[in-house]
Amino acid sequence: MSRTVPGTVRPAVPADVPHILRLIRDLAVYEKEPDAVKTTEAALEASLFGDQPAVFCHVIEDSHPATGPTVVGMALWFLSYSTWEGTHGIWLEDLYVDPALRGRGHGKKLLLHLAGIATERGYARMEWTVLDWNEPSIGFYRSLGATSQDEWTTFRLTGAALEDAAAATSDGHR
Repeated sequence: MSRTVPGTVRPAVPADVPHILRLIRDLAVYEKEPDAVKTTEAALEASLFGDQPAVFCHVIEDSHPATGPTVVGMALWFLSYSTWEGTHGIWLEDLYVDPALRGRGHGKKLLLHLAGIATERGYARMEWTVLDWNEPSIGFYRSLGATSQDEWTTFRLTGAALEDAAAATSDGHR
């Protein structure tokens, strides 16, 4: 017997931006980086709803008798591309559900919704990273059939190192 998961997944709208930013900040606290979030509502709105958005967000609402529908989780994603597959994929940047509402299926519903988008559009895969210590999330992803890519290591250029790399260019791109 399948259990109906409460909540409604839908594409984010501009009115959701404060909720999305709250969830991003909550995620940063959960990931032990409470001061790392630099984005603003204005920056998020421009990224998600500007002339040519390159990042997308789906939210899940849950209803409460006293407050009505409330955004309780989000999946923020963008397109990736596989040269080997010759098609796009989804890179899931953030998946987060309010801790008080975890275990009700909201995260699974968001992730499965994105899987539906990927398959409908003919995308080859969905990918994301998870912190090594985040055992609850790792277990959740594995329960859905996701596999870790242990032979790959993520690298990042940021801050001064990014500036130094840009300054070292010899082809004039700046």
